[in-house]
Amino acid sequence: MRMAGGTAMKKLDDGAAPAWRRPRDDAPEREKEGLGKAGVVLIVCLMTLPFLVFLFAGRERASTVWQSASAKLTMISGGSMNASRARTTSSAKGDDELLGGLLSPGFNRTSCLSRYQSWQYYKYSPYAPSSYLLRKLREYEARHKKCAPGTPLYAKAVEQLRSGRGTEAMECNYLVWLPYKGLGNRMLSLTSTFVYALLTDRVLLVHSTADFVDLFCEPFPGTTWVLPPDFPVANLSRLGLSPDQSYRNLLDKKKIVVDDPKKATVRSVPPYVFLNLGHEHKFMDKLFYCSDDQLVLAKVNWLLVYNDLYIVPTLYSMAQFKDELQRMFPAKESVSHLISRYLLHPTNTVWGLITRYYHSYLAQADRMIGIQIRMFPFSTIPVDDMYNQILACSRQEHILPEIEGDQAETSGNLGTTTNGTTEAAAGSTAILIASLYADYYERIRSTYYEHAAKGGVKVSVFQPSHEEVQATEKRAHNQKALAEIYLLSFSDVLLTSGISTFGYLSSSLAGVRPTILTTAIGHKVPTTPCVRAVSMEPCNLTPPRVKCRGYNEDKDLAQHVKGCEDHRIGVKLYD
Repeated sequence: MRMAGGTAMKKLDDGAAPAWRRPRDDAPEREKEGLGKAGVVLIVCLMTLPFLVFLFAGRERASTVWQSASAKLTMISGGSMNASRARTTSSAKGDDELLGGLLSPGFNRTSCLSRYQSWQYYKYSPYAPSSYLLRKLREYEARHKKCAPGTPLYAKAVEQLRSGRGTEAMECNYLVWLPYKGLGNRMLSLTSTFVYALLTDRVLLVHSTADFVDLFCEPFPGTTWVLPPDFPVANLSRLGLSPDQSYRNLLDKKKIVVDDPKKATVRSVPPYVFLNLGHEHKFMDKLFYCSDDQLVLAKVNWLLVYNDLYIVPTLYSMAQFKDELQRMFPAKESVSHLISRYLLHPTNTVWGLITRYYHSYLAQADRMIGIQIRMFPFSTIPVDDMYNQILACSRQEHILPEIEGDQAETSGNLGTTTNGTTEAAAGSTAILIASLYADYYERIRSTYYEHAAKGGVKVSVFQPSHEEVQATEKRAHNQKALAEIYLLSFSDVLLTSGISTFGYLSSSLAGVRPTILTTAIGHKVPTTPCVRAVSMEPCNLTPPRVKCRGYNEDKDLAQHVKGCEDHRIGVKLYD
């Protein structure tokens, strides 16, 4: 059975690393013979399902809002779907809830259902974790458990911080992550900050604000990563972009001197340093990315990190980290894929949103296409132009199912496949749309309502929510956004928006190289509708512009750290 876009997905396996894809479990013949009777029962179940979901969906407002999505169930071209085809069915191949050893087995399963269930939903796992990465993760877990809040070593470190002095005697050094910007930025910042913790043997603690509560499970066994509310540095959420303790200000005031970093002692540096690694160049602590400055920062017991970027490509550019990153991640494009699956596990509240929606509307499809649409204030274009760009991209990359009677000159057509053959033999395709607006869902839904898909393909179109505006400060909004990131990550094929952290995360979690819509910079409709990603690594959209002392050009960097497909002034990792 040939599906549109199938050739694009095969590229991920080209000589990069061993991969497996979850096999589909076809229904037994006896189930097919009994489909007539079972169909009646199935129809009744589908009719009552929205009411059952409403009754048992849970107490959170995010869950309640999502129930309206049941009205958006649009089955086109007729026919019933056999629920036994859901790809969350256990299979002999790929039965690996620990993700190749990435996850530790010792957690309470009921406290975080997503940790050991998510593997059943991903279609691709292209990279197995290296043995060195697994060793580093187990070492980190032991260190975190020894140094976490509630331990004597943590209490000792906090007392040292209160004293206002550095000290040689600290066994545990810490990295405090401060949430900044939207959910996608936060997730990419958090994963790359954790990579820095692995590289520097620090313990990662998270300042969990009200809008960041009940999103992610505790990732480390037998301990917590949440910074206690009595942390000595007050008003962490109000420090701003350039507090007195920022590394840049400390250097300017000569409170830290890097003339001879090897002679610096912990008594000559403050007990904590604030690091602004965010996108605002004016306030960015750019010297963080220099080797001499890393030698000094290594002597500081507490680092407070304020960041909205994915900084791994820039860390790879640093001589003292490059070899270690290569050992942990032999495949350069696997960093975010593996670390996101290790570190980020939706809480039961969010996982309930994800799994209820998936099983109600998506699990039965033979193929799932995820489309993520985001326009930024500097790149808005009319809805008609954006929709036509999506269609032009679909024609170029063969993403959406063809429709009967489709002609190239017809407005709003969905294109043809390369050799003109039908995409599938009476299969089913689910199209999941994630956008703040409903316009694109309505138009794509109408297309498949008004026109049959070629080859008898049954097409269903879904959009879980359309919030109209981004509301990062609201927990329920963040929960729904997180649920949609994970639903997209269960796709076979992804079409995402350029320079969107939401899209970067979906493709990283999915293990898929997406097709990326070109951004309409300056509100001009791009001549090239989209590009196919060469690497599924996220882009560091605002790398630092800094010249470090003693910097030597590394020819290897030119091969592995290059401009992003969707943002040439950004950088990302390539194999």
